[in-house]
Order: sequence, then C-alpha cells, then structure tokens
Amino acid sequence: MVNRDKLKIFDTTLRDGEQSPGASMTRDEKVRIAKSLERMRVDIIEVGFPTASVGDFEAVQAVAKVVKDSTICGLARALKGDIERASEALKPAASARIHTFIATSPIHMQRKLHMTEDQVVEQAVSAVRLARQYTDDVEFSPEDAGRSEFEFLCRVIEKAIEAGAGTINIPDTVGYNIPHQFGDLVGRLIENIPASDKVTFSVHCHNDLGLASANSLSAVLRGARQVECTINGLGERAGNASLEEIVMTVHTRQDVFPCITGLDTTQIVPTSRMVSTITGFPVQPNKAIVGANAFAHEAGIHQDGVLKARETYEIMRAEDVGWASNKIVLGKHSGRNAFRTRLDELGITFDTEEELNNAFANFKGLADRKHEIYDEDLHALVSDTSFDHDEYWKLVSLTAHSETGETPSAQVILQVDGEEKVASASGGGPVDATFCAIEEIVDSQAQLQLYSVNNITTGTDAQGEVTVRLHKSGRIVNGHGADTDIIMASAKAYLHALNRLAIPDRRAHPQHDV
Repeated sequence: MVNRDKLKIFDTTLRDGEQSPGASMTRDEKVRIAKSLERMRVDIIEVGFPTASVGDFEAVQAVAKVVKDSTICGLARALKGDIERASEALKPAASARIHTFIATSPIHMQRKLHMTEDQVVEQAVSAVRLARQYTDDVEFSPEDAGRSEFEFLCRVIEKAIEAGAGTINIPDTVGYNIPHQFGDLVGRLIENIPASDKVTFSVHCHNDLGLASANSLSAVLRGARQVECTINGLGERAGNASLEEIVMTVHTRQDVFPCITGLDTTQIVPTSRMVSTITGFPVQPNKAIVGANAFAHEAGIHQDGVLKARETYEIMRAEDVGWASNKIVLGKHSGRNAFRTRLDELGITFDTEEELNNAFANFKGLADRKHEIYDEDLHALVSDTSFDHDEYWKLVSLTAHSETGETPSAQVILQVDGEEKVASASGGGPVDATFCAIEEIVDSQAQLQLYSVNNITTGTDAQGEVTVRLHKSGRIVNGHGADTDIIMASAKAYLHALNRLAIPDRRAHPQHDV
C-alpha cells in the first residue's frame, strides 16, 4: 500500500463565493451551508471577512459556535484592526485559523498599496506575529502571487514562515496562470524556501481563463497539500476552483495523485443543491460532477455500453457523489415529526418553534399542490420561509391573465408597513406584467439584469425556481423564489431582490486598499 499524504480541503464558498455579485448570504444561511460542509468533512471552512461588516462578524461567530469538526477560518488583511476583529469573531471556535494577506505583485504594490517591497515584508511579518498571539494556526497569502517576482515572493514567504505562519497559500488572484506554469511556480517555491517542509503549501486559483481546477491540481502534483475551493466553483468574476472537481479528480485518479482528501463525497451533490438554492445561482446542466446531465447518457452507443458495463462510459459512480440520495421522502400525509426529522437529516434547523411551524405550514401547502416532495423541494421551501424575516415588501395576492390575442395583464396586492397597496399593469407576458405591476407600487428604478427559470425536480408538477438579478446605484442583488406556479415564483423572486436592495450594504471588500 502506497503511503499517501493528506490533501486538505479549504472551502471558501462562504467568503470568496459570497463575493459573486448578488450572492450575499445571511448569517443563518451561512450556518446551514457550514453544517453541510462539516458533514462532508471539509478540513477548513473560511466563513467570512469579519471586519467587512457586522453581518460578516456575526456569521463567523455563529458558525464558530456550532461547527466543531472543521477548522473555522476568518480572513484579515495585514492590518492590526482586521486581525483583532477576526480573532474576536473566532473565539467560540473549537479550532480557529486566521488567514492574513497582503499583495506582492509589482502592479498591486505600486498601483494599489503604494508600498515598497521592504514595507510589504514588514507589514506581512507584523501581521503574522500578531495573529499568532491569538491562534497557533495562521495562514499567510501573498496576494497575486501568480504575477509576483519570484525572488521577492521567496523573500516574503520565508519571513512569514519565520514569523509563525503554518500555512502558505499561493493565490492566482486574477486567474492569469496556466497549469504547467503555476505548478512549476509552487514546486520552485517549495524547493527554494528554507523550512518549506515545516509548513503546508496551499493554492487558491481563480477561473478567469477556465483553468482554476487545472491550475490547482497541477500545484498538488508539485507538492501543494491544501486547495482552496468553493462549491459549484462559486466566486467573484468567473469563480474559483470547484471543490467537487478537485476532490473527485484526486479520488478518481489515485494512479496519478499521491494524496487523499478524506471527504465524504456522498455529501457533494446535496451541498451543491443547498448552495445553489440559497445563493440563487443555478448549476448549469453540463457542470462536471454536480450538473443534472453529469451522469446522463443520450447517445445510443453510450447507453448500450453503460448497460453492459458501467465503466465503459462512467469513470465514477453517481452514488459516490450523492446522486443516489435523491429519494422521495415526504407527502401530504406526512406529519410534523417526520418533517422535522428529515430537515434534521439535511442539516436544516430552526432557532424557534415558530419558524418550524411556519415552514411546516408552507410544506403542507406545497404538498397539496405537489404529490411527491423531494429534498430539493425542502431546501427551496426553507429558503423561501427564511425570506419572511427581511420582507419590507410582502406579496399578499397576485392575479395574472394571459390569453391568445389579448395583452397579458396582472394585478398585485403588496403589504407595506401594514398597509395594503394595489396596482395593475400589462406587459409582453404574464411575468412582465407582474413585474410592471409591482413597480407601479415600489418604483425601485432598478434595472433587471437576469431572469432565469429552472425546475427543481422532475415532472409537470415540479416547483419552478426563479432567479432575478437587479442592479441599482452600483449594487447588484439576486432574488429567488420557488413555487409550482411560475408566475408566483417570479413575483417572489422579484420581491426578494427588491427587499435585499432595501437593506443597506455596508460590506467592505477584502481586497480594498490597506
């Protein structure tokens, strides 16, 4: 038996993934996803950037309180205030890590930081030393390492290790590198930096050229033993390396990779669906591992081969990544206890009995319209229920009319501060008419950038999941809603986005100038 190294999986869905325009998550939503990542046995969960906002601080703190089997990480710029704020948020964690960073590429140092190389090294060392006062687990990242000068990169990393960093993360911050180049960079750093064998080398790759997973895996082959990645490849711009792609490549190609992850891969698909539902970012059908078509065979020759021997066209089993867990679990005759039990199994909990009762009432309403309830339906239902806490504009009723040869129309009644308001409008279709009627009341002046519909499960009675993206005054928000009636789902999604716009956004971006 070959002795294989452990490859640590560092999930940053809740931090870097949330930086996707419109993908902001509430504290409770982050807790739900973190629990799912814990069940998957993810090694490190980067929950947020505590100094960015009160909401981010509270989310890191909340996850730190409930997740015990994964290390909880908070991001901090190489600044005293950031590090102290992160340490405060991480206090409840059974295992805590502070991840601090500063840019090291010439363009970032000159154009963004306005700092010399000596100043960058000094600030990096100071940050790592301060972080070590709060935890023994400190990670340091030279931001934009992929475009940094090699000699300077060696210098700053060596000093960070001397200051106490136990993990050195090499980011391809702008997705500029290609696999052989990035793997070579990581290999050369490990070979040239004194005491490199005393730390874990990590990589964090962005997908601007579609190479994030390939770059990450190339680095693993050259000695990296931690990969920073996200569920569904979620992340700002073109996204990050996909956790599911990294894990299943290593799992499937053990003839190539001298390491194992130790993750429970059967949790991949359920977690992917949860993240998609919460963020409103649908997974494309042909997405590797987690896409609806990932294990579908259309061509006759493929179908014939799979029927004779699965291995002819499938290099991994659908069951191994969680597809087999899609079972009918509940129906209209299911009781409250069965409902609660299944939600517990899915890692969904409620703070109060009132919240559970509201979700159960919504479940019963759905069961009256839809005979068979799937896990995906439950995730969508709970997400819809959670919107109630932040609803400024609340839908009371909707009437939409569409007839051949007639202009579609809609009437909506919204509740605003306890007062009901009514509006009617016509449009190019019933959805357009519904949105126009809502705008008659709200007058948001927001621009609709995206309208997307996906079926949550199969069948003509399936719930439709609608995603709406709105832009206003530089802010981008996503709204999503689910219902067996697509027009109703569309209204829910539009109002969800409008309610998010009504909440001031005071989040700071972690890559802002220090």
